[in-house]
Amino acid sequence: MNAPENERGNGYLRVGDNFWMYRKNTRTFQHVNRDESIGGSDAHSDDFETRKLEELYGPVVDSSGTEKFSAEMLGKVPVYKFEVKARVNDVDYPRQIFWTRRDNNLLLKQESYSLSGTLMQTAYFLKFTEIEGRYVPVKQLFIDEFEKGNKTIVEIANMVPGRLDDKIFTKAHLENLSK
Repeated sequence: MNAPENERGNGYLRVGDNFWMYRKNTRTFQHVNRDESIGGSDAHSDDFETRKLEELYGPVVDSSGTEKFSAEMLGKVPVYKFEVKARVNDVDYPRQIFWTRRDNNLLLKQESYSLSGTLMQTAYFLKFTEIEGRYVPVKQLFIDEFEKGNKTIVEIANMVPGRLDDKIFTKAHLENLSK
């Protein structure tokens, strides 16, 4: 990582289901669970997972078996709102609500709830960029609803499409970067 300054030289590596955090000051790796925060932020490793939503969650239905789905406005933006519940046990949040744009289906807002129904986190997807025909979120705001006042902005810059050398995704590479 290059910023913020207190995180410079630290790094993160995910291989399969394993996620590690490298600390420059101690030159050690620490295994990170899906529900742990990343770099003292309000983002969790599960927020960056690539598992398919349809494998993890199914639609919430009402008593008649109809999916909870509605057309609404989020501010001045026409959106679809829908709710999902976990199909598996290893997710951070067993219930989530999503707001997606009606014109292009991009995710704008996500609320994440605990098993007891407590709102734990709200995420806003503030900016997207198009790379090779796909929209990628490049600015996100994560709000910790449990510990009021905690917020994290994640910004991604200078993305370049293409294949990276496999050696980049190793613990040795992370260690060498901090020397």
